[in-house]
Amino acid sequence: MWIAAPINQIHLKGGSIAKAGKKSSGATLGFEETLWEAADKMCGHMDPSEYKHVALGLIFLKYISDAFEERREGIRSELTDPNSAYHTAEPGHLEAELEDRGAYAMKHVFWVPKEARWSFLQECAKQPEI
Repeated sequence: MWIAAPINQIHLKGGSIAKAGKKSSGATLGFEETLWEAADKMCGHMDPSEYKHVALGLIFLKYISDAFEERREGIRSELTDPNSAYHTAEPGHLEAELEDRGAYAMKHVFWVPKEARWSFLQECAKQPEI
């Protein structure tokens, strides 16, 4: 879920994003402060007009990675359920089916390469050479 503040509540201050005031528009979800801190850290010294490309790209990648993982677990459930018509006991067949692009495309889900999956990126994010 993407939370956007009204434009009059966002100020650019020294190249970073800052909230104006502490007005609340209703329910508190509990992660707003963390979201703002992460956005501020990610923005760094980047021009705000370029920042949207990075942020929207990451949001899209997270969305397709989540959909991919959900479909992947569905395929795994179908293949490991003994009562399923698609049940297989062969480990090699299971792994091949989990990486079959057609199994994702038939449910209108993007197939995401291993190196682009959110979980892989999270594991590599703290490495100094990135």
